Formats: sequence, C-alpha cells, structure tokens
Amino acid sequence: MNKILVIFTVAIFLFSCNSNKKKNDNQKKPVITVSILPQKTFVEKIAGDDFDVQVLVPQGASPESYNLLPSQLQKISHSAVWFRIGHIGFELSWINKVKELNPEMQVVDLSEGLELIVGEEEQHGDHVHVGGVDPHTWLSPKRVKQMAERITDILTGLNPEKSAEYKANYLKFTKEIDQLDIKIRNALKDYKGRTFITFHPSLSYFAHDYELVQYPLELEGKEPTPQHMAEVVEKARKENIRVVYIQNEFDKEHARVFAEEIKGEVIEIWPLNPDWESNLLELTNLFIDNF
Repeated sequence: MNKILVIFTVAIFLFSCNSNKKKNDNQKKPVITVSILPQKTFVEKIAGDDFDVQVLVPQGASPESYNLLPSQLQKISHSAVWFRIGHIGFELSWINKVKELNPEMQVVDLSEGLELIVGEEEQHGDHVHVGGVDPHTWLSPKRVKQMAERITDILTGLNPEKSAEYKANYLKFTKEIDQLDIKIRNALKDYKGRTFITFHPSLSYFAHDYELVQYPLELEGKEPTPQHMAEVVEKARKENIRVVYIQNEFDKEHARVFAEEIKGEVIEIWPLNPDWESNLLELTNLFIDNF
C-alpha cells in the first residue's frame, strides 16, 4: 500500500513539474496583439504556437465601440507587435493610448496596401467609418491572402531563425485560401447579381468578390428610417427576398420588424468567427439556401 502511495505521490509531483514548465514556457513566449478573433487564426496558421496571441475584442463584443480592459492594457505593454485590422472604431479610439503605453511595440495596419471599399465618411450609430472606408476586409479571401504575406514578414522579423518554417506555413495557408476562394466562386457562380439584405453592411467585400449585391437596412450607418424601411420592404417583396442577415452582437429589433413585414426571418451571422474558413463556407451555403 505504501509503495502505491509513493508511486502516486511521485506521479503527481512529475505532473506538477510538467504543468509548471508549460506555464513558464507560455510566459516566455513573445506576446502578439491582434484586434479581432480571425486575426488570431491567421497568425497561428503561420507561426503555430510560437507566440502568445492576445485578442483585444472578445467574442460577443463589437469592434466598433469596444473599451479595452486594464488587464488587456497590461498585456499590450509587453506586446512585440499589434496587428490592427484598420479603420475600426475602437482601434481609432485607443491607438494613441496604446502607443503611449508601449512605444517600442510595432503597430501594423493590415489594411495598408489592400484594395479598400471607400465611400463618403459615414456615421454608423456609435462610430464613424473614417473616410467612408469599409473595415470588414477579413471577409475577402483574396485580401486575407495579402494580409498573410504581411504577417509572415513581421513574424519572420521577430523570430528570424524560424523564417523557413513560417514561409512554408504561409505557402500552405495561401494554398488553403485559394482552394476556399475556388469553392465559394464555384458555389455562387449561378447567383451572380443576386441581392441579399443585411442589417449592418458587413459583407461588402464578400459581395464584391463574388458579384453579389448587398442591400443594408442601415441608412448611412444610422438605424433605418420608416421611409428607408419601406423602400427595403418593397425591394424584398419585388425580388422575393425572405431573409435579413444580422451580426449576432447587434440589437435585432429592427431586423425582426423588417422580417415580419416581408413574412420572412432573421438569420444571425458571425463575421468575427475565428473558424474563418468554415465560417465563409457556411455563409456561402446560407446564401444559396435562401436565394
């Protein structure tokens, strides 16, 4: 019995040591900060678990109006780089504070160099799309491919001894992106020019890439007026549209009222889903099922 007890005690000790080692290893990892969940996926596709990736906007929160927590600011102070998505409300509100907190940190705007959808400057409820730039670039595979190249360059600079591995991971990821793009393009090829209705215009890049037409309920970023609501209802009836898509972090009351008017339904989508590839395929299938 004593022998069994000794073996059990040693096993617990070894397990504890191993757990502490893993904890210490994690603490030694360089910290990388990203704004939204899909970016964490992109970084880990290239770097594996070489970095401790902190996501600023948690699940269920809006990246337009999110306020950073003290614990997040503490981690930012140790971060080597912050990958911004670009043109999102909370980034613009916090960037000066973050730079002041950690002046040595690289701040990389992943929207730089991308083909952006730009309109007039718009007030979107509690935030402004500066210069009218649509920030939802991560919902375009071809733009994510460009982001991945930029991420690879920065990670290689942080960890040069892993450059060959990061390059190989980058090439593997871009191949996956190309395959995803082909799947979506083939699935939607018979639906070019079809209209879908969203509450917030979060799918502009997706619609542009695959030749669809997004029609938002928000009017210049504001809650729909009765006149605009009537116009969209008329359009939906004319084109036999029975669905309005809304992000899961948004208030659904206006979407619900609209759905009742067209005798249709509200379908929640999650543009910030970290399972990025599956999410775009699911979105594609949702459109096909409801066109």
